[in-house]
Amino acid sequence: MAKNLFRIFRSFQSFVSLPFTKNQVAHPCASVAFRTTFDRTMVQALASFFSPKSRDFSLPNSSWGEEMIRLYEFYNNQCEGENHGGEWRRLPSYNRSLKYASGGVYLSKIIQSKARLFTRNIREPGAAFEYVVFVSKDEQRCVCVFQSGHLLEGPPGHVHGGAIATMIDTVTGSHASILSAPVMTANLNINYRSPIPLGNTVLVESCLDKREGRKLFISCKVTSTDGSKLHTEATALFLSINVSHLLRG
Repeated sequence: MAKNLFRIFRSFQSFVSLPFTKNQVAHPCASVAFRTTFDRTMVQALASFFSPKSRDFSLPNSSWGEEMIRLYEFYNNQCEGENHGGEWRRLPSYNRSLKYASGGVYLSKIIQSKARLFTRNIREPGAAFEYVVFVSKDEQRCVCVFQSGHLLEGPPGHVHGGAIATMIDTVTGSHASILSAPVMTANLNINYRSPIPLGNTVLVESCLDKREGRKLFISCKVTSTDGSKLHTEATALFLSINVSHLLRG
């Protein structure tokens, strides 16, 4: 047993010292020689556990279609930066750890290291939720470019209503968090107007209607990218909360 652990540790040392290129990162263990499948699995798990970097899932990947990329570039070119006007800014979407776990198995550090934001819990690019969120400089408007994957099918050939609701909650919640973090959803009212074909790219847009103390009222619509078809519209109520509420459960 001690010999096996030593061999795995040596393999891990070799793994973390490799000068990876972009292509190698996609298959990080390809350049390391392993004696067994068990060795490979353990080294990959160790690498994932000890990696200090969080991955930003809102950046383009190979699954994005032409319309998704076009709209990403359109809004990204308007973001703050040396050569941009600064009307918009992109919101990164990282994998995250469980910061507020309150008991049981979730206190395990290994379990925490594997935790993911719900819409980012499918590892296969393009299989489920592919999206990027931009917020306007004055923080009154938010827009999301969303491409649905094959795992989101509900009615044959179309996106599941629950997946659409998830995206609306994600976008309006992100918007509310920019305005008054942290927040929690108090009410979400959705009207489905026309189905979204599976694989299509759509726009999910939200705007702040009003604020009343801790309450934020936000409206949202899901449309085709040219704005000619309304797929879904919704209203949401968010409450600004104290972090202690999360700790109490």
